[in-house]
Amino acid sequence: MIYLDNSASTFIKPKEVIKAVNESLINYTANPGRSGHNASIKTALKIENVREKLASHFNAESSENIIFTYNCTTALNEVIIGCCKEGGHVICTENEHNSVLRPLEFLKNKGLIDYSIAFQNDDKGIELNDIKPLVKNNTYMIICNHISNVNGAKANIYEIGKFCKQKNIIFLVDGAQSCGHERIDIKKLNIDFLTIAGHKGFYAPQSIGAIVMGNTFRPRPILFGGTGTNSLELIQPQIYPERLESGTISTPLILGLGAGVEFVEQNFNNIKDKLDDLTTYLNFELSKLNIKSYTNPNNSNGVLSFNIKDIHSNEIANLLNEKYGICVRGGYHCAPIKHKALGTLEQGTVRVSISYFNTFSEIQRLINVLRHINKSFQ
Repeated sequence: MIYLDNSASTFIKPKEVIKAVNESLINYTANPGRSGHNASIKTALKIENVREKLASHFNAESSENIIFTYNCTTALNEVIIGCCKEGGHVICTENEHNSVLRPLEFLKNKGLIDYSIAFQNDDKGIELNDIKPLVKNNTYMIICNHISNVNGAKANIYEIGKFCKQKNIIFLVDGAQSCGHERIDIKKLNIDFLTIAGHKGFYAPQSIGAIVMGNTFRPRPILFGGTGTNSLELIQPQIYPERLESGTISTPLILGLGAGVEFVEQNFNNIKDKLDDLTTYLNFELSKLNIKSYTNPNNSNGVLSFNIKDIHSNEIANLLNEKYGICVRGGYHCAPIKHKALGTLEQGTVRVSISYFNTFSEIQRLINVLRHINKSFQ
């Protein structure tokens, strides 16, 4: 099997991640922060260590600025709904995932907000000039997908963040497809909220995400319950991260994420270079086969979408899986506005998403198979 669906979830996990998860199930099974005994304290200290790693990796002010969530979708919902300003206006981009579009649509249908969508004029990615014409007097948040999960389009978050800072607009960045192979300093980039999908670029288990917060804005909680603090009060505590972390957090997944962050930091340049090389090579070879690629050659971020003639993307993906043992994803990738912008609402796209653990020979095998498939449809 050749696995090339890493934007959905990385398949191969580093041995360090596997070890950390296994070790947590043996040595760190007490509930962190809920009791005063040694086992609980020991586990809580391990959790705090991961917060500190994430805060350091993204240059957050402190570990208190790290909120653990069930996944990146939960993280986005907590910020979008938790920062909702009634009567306000939000701007997002054509590259957004449904985890952004659906909560925005929910708030709009409730009559709480309105929102606009910025479309990119350059197929490389969203620029500030795509967003500025949409800004209104009541615009309070700009949401920007850093790297598109459909075709790897990369937003200029530096310029957008600088603009948001000048205008006192909340800047929320969806880092699901960029964290782990892009340098992201939330202070230098003026990011107020960065959301993370641990099971992608950090090679962690599924169902662990995080919010990395700046110091200016704070979301209201949208989930309420036990936090281990202020237990006699019937209102949610005011302090972070507890204010946004109701219920028992997952020690095994968090420790797996911590090990994934360490793995990425130790191998960052190699990871980035490999994604660049393999994506560029695949894009170049597809152009020689006259296969339509929707990924700009400059966007060598490990995500590439293509179609073969007018064949539906699911048909190509199923063929690759069933006949050749190659795992890719067909369809719409939970990003309907992006497909509208690409003109692929009828057939979706075949998406190849590459991991550090993929090899040149695997990409070469895919190219050879696509050459054969392309000829068979002539």
